[in-house]
Amino acid sequence: MEYIEMALAKGRLVDTTLELFSEIGLTFPTYSKRSRKLFFTNDEWQVRMILVKSSDVPTYVERGAVDIGVVGKDVLLETEAHVYELVDLGFGACKMAVASKDEAYQRKPKPIVATKYPHIAQTYFRDKGQPIETIYLQGSVELAPLVGLSDCIVDIVETGATLKENGLHVTEEIASLSARLVVNRASFKTKFQRLNGLIEKIQAVIDQREGRQ
Repeated sequence: MEYIEMALAKGRLVDTTLELFSEIGLTFPTYSKRSRKLFFTNDEWQVRMILVKSSDVPTYVERGAVDIGVVGKDVLLETEAHVYELVDLGFGACKMAVASKDEAYQRKPKPIVATKYPHIAQTYFRDKGQPIETIYLQGSVELAPLVGLSDCIVDIVETGATLKENGLHVTEEIASLSARLVVNRASFKTKFQRLNGLIEKIQAVIDQREGRQ
């Protein structure tokens, strides 16, 4: 029988995801935070897990290098990968938002937006009929409005504490975010029985956590 190939985003989502999997009995005994290994296998379940950069998960799934993956909704929105998004796992909850010192940017004909998510920013403002110029930054985007580099930012917001400490606040909410389970479209047909069985077990745990029957 073929293994189910799975990709998880390296970083803070890994441990939470593996805790969820352990509730259905799926574990990877050789996994350790300290390990430099990228492949981990559960031979009983015939599932092989790889750890990749968060932004690469949709690519691995869409291209069929893996059958299934777990990644943040922000990455899915930014990449627009052609995958099946089947389960909202509920953890890693936050929001994508526009933030600024004030609302003055809304009155500009073409405000400058600093962001790590240029596609999300362009799509959101385009849908509002507002042209913008985006500046792609990988570091702390909160600095951009403070030094005059941009009029506002588009970024992930959790508590809003960082924004507040830097004199910014959320002016528009774009989307709610959390970790999502995604599946390769072809794999969902060719390995439907096994993948669907796994997905149903995961969904049952999510439903139980949320008090749904």
